Amino acid sequence: MDLIKINIYERLRDFNVPAAVLDDIFGNEDDLNKLITAWKALKKDGFSDDETAEEIAKIFFKELDLTTEYKRAE
Repeated sequence: MDLIKINIYERLRDFNVPAAVLDDIFGNEDDLNKLITAWKALKKDGFSDDETAEEIAKIFFKELDLTTEYKRAE
C-alpha cells in the first residue's frame, strides 16, 4: 500500500470514520480511486490534510447517515 493511501486512511480514522466503512472503500478499486481523486482535488484547492479529511468525513457521515457524532479524535 502506498503512502497516500495510508495517509488518507489514517486521517479519516482521526475524524472517526468507521474502519468498516474505510475497509469497504479501500477494498473496492473504483471507490478507492474516487476517494483519492476527491482527496487530491481538495489538496489542490489548498486544503491541508486535516481539512481534507474533515470535509470528506462530513460527506461520509451525511451520505451514509451515520449516527455517531464525528469529531476529531483527541
